[in-house]
Amino acid sequence: MTVDRIVHLVAGLMVLLGLALAHFVHPYWLALPAFVGLNLAQSGVTNFCPLAFFLKKAGVKEGTCCT
Repeated sequence: MTVDRIVHLVAGLMVLLGLALAHFVHPYWLALPAFVGLNLAQSGVTNFCPLAFFLKKAGVKEGTCCT
């Protein structure tokens, strides 16, 4: 898997996890998908994604998500 695919996968799973936890545990868990959304917006504007940075440092190959 490439960095882009992992970032998309983790973001999607975090949103789903946050929604499930908000439904079954407590509404404050909606902060998790809100944080993920803010991070995605920030990375779109600044072209810097913290998860992608660490994945690249860990040696995950770069590539596009939609080939």
